[in-house]
Amino acid sequence: MTDEAWGQVREALIKRVGKNNYTTWIEPLKLAGLANGVARFEVPTSFFGDWVSRNFADQIRGQLVQAGQPVDRLEFAVMGAKAPARAKPAAKAPVAAPVQAAVQGGGAQLDGRFTFDNFVVGKPNELAHAAARRVAEGGPVTFNPLFLYGGVGLGKTHLMHAIAHELSRSRPELRVLYLSAEQFMYRFVQALRDRQIMDFKELFRSVDVLMVDDVQFIAGKDSTQEEFFHTFNALVDQNKQIVISADRAPGEIKDLEERIRSRLQCGLVVDLHPTDYELRLGILQAKVEQQAGQYRGLVLAPGVLEFLAHRITTNVRVLEGALMRLYAFASLVGREITLDLAQECLSDILRTSEKRLSIEEIQRRVAEHYNVRLSDMIGPKRLRTIARPRQVAMYLCKQLTSRSLPEIGRRFGGRDHTTIMHGIRKIDELIAADAQLADDVQLLKRLLQS
Repeated sequence: MTDEAWGQVREALIKRVGKNNYTTWIEPLKLAGLANGVARFEVPTSFFGDWVSRNFADQIRGQLVQAGQPVDRLEFAVMGAKAPARAKPAAKAPVAAPVQAAVQGGGAQLDGRFTFDNFVVGKPNELAHAAARRVAEGGPVTFNPLFLYGGVGLGKTHLMHAIAHELSRSRPELRVLYLSAEQFMYRFVQALRDRQIMDFKELFRSVDVLMVDDVQFIAGKDSTQEEFFHTFNALVDQNKQIVISADRAPGEIKDLEERIRSRLQCGLVVDLHPTDYELRLGILQAKVEQQAGQYRGLVLAPGVLEFLAHRITTNVRVLEGALMRLYAFASLVGREITLDLAQECLSDILRTSEKRLSIEEIQRRVAEHYNVRLSDMIGPKRLRTIARPRQVAMYLCKQLTSRSLPEIGRRFGGRDHTTIMHGIRKIDELIAADAQLADDVQLLKRLLQS
């Protein structure tokens, strides 16, 4: 069979199985031969071959026959292996494969860059890194689930991929399944539509490690939450490891069922805090080392990395992207990477980073967090339930804006700057002694800077 004829069959299969199924399960197939009524395909893994054999063999054979090829059966062999896996109508339902397999739809494969070796550890993420390392050892389950949360670009997905990579390397016998919550929902809906819900249940409940990214996506989706809850319970009952990530803590995910919220909080919940200057500088230095071979000969002037670490503060992806743009620009124009070049090349990113939080936005967020009226926060009431949030808002205004104390005072109902100073000093003292308040302030900082 010619490559052109197989290409036509593949085009027909897109319409039969849908684009997502085609991309995940059909496109990776390599036609190795067709003779004596047997079509032989090479596949990435045995699991992959089993799954295609069970779910798509009839459609593939039908399209081959329509293309004029007398095919009676299909055989699947792992690339480089000798023994083929024959397609059987009554084949056993597949279990989850090692993490190298394309077990997730939508092309969300593991990123080879996201390993522990490439993860820069600093104070804001050291606990999350240590917990992820413990899970990646693949030993007895000590906390279940491990729940990682934090804002965009702080390293949640990097740690998830790193765990999967490490388990794949050190414990290849473990069945690890990594996917996003959106992909979990898609597979669940597809299983309902195709009346293959038992296959779905067997796939997800036969793994050794289940990793679900961005779990906040299932909030408000009742049927998906129901299935997720039962999957979660089934794995915990079998003492199988679960790793979850989200953009906020379980208790802060709106429209998440209480029973799921409670389950997610029963393990280790770890916050990846916004990066500090030292961590951002370390990330940039590590990136420079990684790019040394590709951009050999480029001169990086002193102070450039420090400048970027100071100016781009909220998102590691933006920080790394800025450095890569700077390298590419300097390479193309043949110039040394100086502070002037950085300001010229990155003017749009630097302008965006310069956008300052307004006092009004800080007041609104703090009022929402403490469930007080915004009018009360800037009004004259001195009840403790209002005065403390007001002082927190004053503290954050001083920390996160460049506004003067008198200006902050004017925005808080015309208060004197000495009142603002007292409020800031009070919160500074309480942060050292009150863990709950310290957590509140840290959370509000993260929300305001994300």
